[in-house]
Amino acid sequence: MAKNESSENYLEAILMLSKKLPVVRSVDIANELGFKKSSVSIAMKKLRQENHITVTDAGFIYLTDSGKEIANMIYERHEFISKWLIELGVPEEIATDDACQMEHVISRESFNAIKEYVRTH
Repeated sequence: MAKNESSENYLEAILMLSKKLPVVRSVDIANELGFKKSSVSIAMKKLRQENHITVTDAGFIYLTDSGKEIANMIYERHEFISKWLIELGVPEEIATDDACQMEHVISRESFNAIKEYVRTH
């Protein structure tokens, strides 16, 4: 698993970009996250070393199975938490920002318990 919020954010961004672009490149990630291309390149090297992404000779970035698993987990948490907070009356922008923070720190057990509680109440 990715060990930090930054790696998880990059993997989530790659997942989201791959849904709307034919291919994902470092420049696309830099634009999406508002980071310098050099910072993205360093992060992509780390993610490649951890086998969470592959990068073609043309610079196209693809998630590996482990990268997809982490990205999907973070995306699910983000979507669920932000919708839940909005339903509780939190303004959308604040709910989205809070979800971005919470999605990285909540344990799998706590997230699943909240999800189950919300579904049954």
